[in-house]
Amino acid sequence: MNTTSFNIAAVERETGLSKDVLRVWERRYGFPLPDRDHGGERQYSADQVDRLRLIKRLMDRGHRPGKLIALPPEALAELAPRHTPNAAPQTPAGDSEELERLLDLIRQHDAAGFTQAMQQRIARQGLQRFVQDTIAPLSWQVGQAWEAGRIQVFEEHLFTELSKRLLRQSIAALPRGQAKPRIILTTVPEEQHVLGLLMAEALFALEGAECIPLGSQMPLTEIARAAQAHAAEIVALSFSSAFPHRQVTPLLQQLRALLPADIGLWAGGAGVQRAAAEPGVTLLRSLDEALQALHTCQQRGDSTMTAPV
Repeated sequence: MNTTSFNIAAVERETGLSKDVLRVWERRYGFPLPDRDHGGERQYSADQVDRLRLIKRLMDRGHRPGKLIALPPEALAELAPRHTPNAAPQTPAGDSEELERLLDLIRQHDAAGFTQAMQQRIARQGLQRFVQDTIAPLSWQVGQAWEAGRIQVFEEHLFTELSKRLLRQSIAALPRGQAKPRIILTTVPEEQHVLGLLMAEALFALEGAECIPLGSQMPLTEIARAAQAHAAEIVALSFSSAFPHRQVTPLLQQLRALLPADIGLWAGGAGVQRAAAEPGVTLLRSLDEALQALHTCQQRGDSTMTAPV
């Protein structure tokens, strides 16, 4: 039995649930029900933190907290893999087994072996095919394995960090192209995942675009300021499947209102799969669509074009 305890600040970091939400749930639902230390501070068990983390993930997929909290742990766990998964990226024929071997290296915690195997694939495939035929489908497989309980959180993080390192190294080694268009790449507040953003940056940079990465969780006003300061033609955002889907459209509407009309706003990633079309926003539901939008922009010089819905 795990006897580790967490204070409320640690639970907030671990789960993404604010201290205020935790206190409200305690009063309203009787869960979580922390112990108190000698100073009267709340102390949460590891089991409660695990349950809260799962509740938060299910909330992000549209479930209501009151119903989730009322469920016994077994029923709650059964809900996790039942969402409809995003469509799997196309995998070249005969490559599935090799991708599964790469995933096995992550499960075996063989960081060096995984890195070496991935470097060999970059050398063999080239960066564009590596992004589209290795990183994209492998990311999807890792996400599905996490949902099904076949991979641990720390293993998913290992895959993500090693993959980000490989992509950044590859991007840094690219020669400068025609540097058109100039693209700001970032994520909105509370969107910590940047692997999809790095995949897009690699493909855009290969096609000669000038990419200006701002990292993750940028306030909307700062994104707008950065776009004007850098004379960017496009702002490209990435939304992961873990991002609350109900927040995507309002955030895009807010940022669109902050940006000048001549700066294009593109949004891609698994988190926009169910998003509705918005005026002045280009939704990119795949890497192929991202490349198509870039090529159209370069040919027409029209950064505000709208991608097919």
